[in-house]
Amino acid sequence: MGVTVALWASAFVAIRVALPDFGVAGLSVGRLTVASLMLAVIAPLLGVRRPARSDLARIFGCALTGMTAYQILLNAGERSVPAGSASLLVNSAPIVASVLAFILLRERLHQRGVIALALGFTGATVIAVAEGDGFTPSKDVLLVLGAAVAQALFFVLQKPLLIRYRGLELTCYVVWSGTVLSLPLVPALVRQAPQASGDAVLALLFLGIAPSALGFVTWAYAQARLSVAAAATSLYLVPVMAIGIGFVVLGESIPPAALLGGVVVLVGAMISRRAGTGTAVGAATGAGPRTPSASFDPTSPP
Repeated sequence: MGVTVALWASAFVAIRVALPDFGVAGLSVGRLTVASLMLAVIAPLLGVRRPARSDLARIFGCALTGMTAYQILLNAGERSVPAGSASLLVNSAPIVASVLAFILLRERLHQRGVIALALGFTGATVIAVAEGDGFTPSKDVLLVLGAAVAQALFFVLQKPLLIRYRGLELTCYVVWSGTVLSLPLVPALVRQAPQASGDAVLALLFLGIAPSALGFVTWAYAQARLSVAAAATSLYLVPVMAIGIGFVVLGESIPPAALLGGVVVLVGAMISRRAGTGTAVGAATGAGPRTPSASFDPTSPP
């Protein structure tokens, strides 16, 4: 679990290292390509099955939202948003997912869910203003929030699939499909790669191999041996560690107001989980087939 948290937290920082040299498009397709190759090596060893044809449309929907759109929006947002702030904003995704589940899946939104939504909105607004210019929210913060919304859509779309597939299997399907959908961005990667520094190349390879591929393997291993509550609660350490890594590696600091807003977002996410809204927002990280109520994940890797 500790390895998983460290890998997923460091991803926010690695994005900041690779982004200046590869750009938004090049980094998005490059990371997904490396992750796809890594998972292609791992998949046969872990018994990943072929998906049913009837599920392909939903899998591509998950890939479009949870991989392609999420990567592009997050990378674009992190052009100016510090790694720690980005990780805090992404934690609003489960709250957004509970609202989408209420609208699209007609799941009940309990009183605690409404409170969680209010806290998440308030915290995200505080971060947006703190990272912006005066009372004008930062445009890049809004892009990171867009990434959180894309991830929330992914959570809702994947819910029926988690009943039939292991989390690692679904991860493979979604990453591979997301890479296919990102192929139009390959020319940007080809243009930028020859000019990229060694640190940027290492950061891109790290993103694809460690957080995107290895992180899911260690998460599945840990979740199979821990209670859902213990595993989910552990992931609230991701933004805390991302802030620390960002400070040590990049010298990034977060405005006190943004940090306060992040705490409010995390409290909202925790209330959302306890309210039972997690039935709609399980991430594709489980260790095996399960009922939807056992699939909640408060965060997801960047």
